[in-house]
Amino acid sequence: MSPSARDVWVDAVLGIEGVPDDGADLPRGCVPYLPCAVSAVIAMVDAAVVSAEDVFVDVGAGVGRAAITVGLLTGATVVGVEVQRGLAARARTLASALPTLRMDVVVGDVADHIDDVSAGTVFFLYCPFSGVRLEAFVDGLAGAAAHHPIRIASVDTPLPTRPWLTSSPTTTPALSVRHSKRGLGS
Repeated sequence: MSPSARDVWVDAVLGIEGVPDDGADLPRGCVPYLPCAVSAVIAMVDAAVVSAEDVFVDVGAGVGRAAITVGLLTGATVVGVEVQRGLAARARTLASALPTLRMDVVVGDVADHIDDVSAGTVFFLYCPFSGVRLEAFVDGLAGAAAHHPIRIASVDTPLPTRPWLTSSPTTTPALSVRHSKRGLGS
């Protein structure tokens, strides 16, 4: 199955019809909703070694396509963080139709909810923001990394370097994975 056909198939199975419009609550400096290709999500699951023991946090979750896909593929507990209320509501509706999926959706700017996602072990970003916002988010994860190992995976979003993070090789050029170093995080 071609990657684009896989995306169409996943959307049909989940009941996602088209790309919804962005709401007025999209903050300045944030990227409008655009779903990540399923092939990139699968590559990320492999490269970040996501498993059922993980708490997977999808930053900028949109309607929940990536988070739900990861939860179904791995059995991980998933948390979607979405600033747009309408998209978050749609993610909740989609997740509620899958009773075996362990998923929560946090509505708001992830910068204001770092404590709510500090139990996360894998953080996924598909272009939700960049620049100062991205650096602040990564720096905000230092506290979680001081308590337990984390991985940060991003597609089409270059991650800032930090002394407490180390890069992992990937076979997908647009994919970046960083692991926290043991005993570090601040």
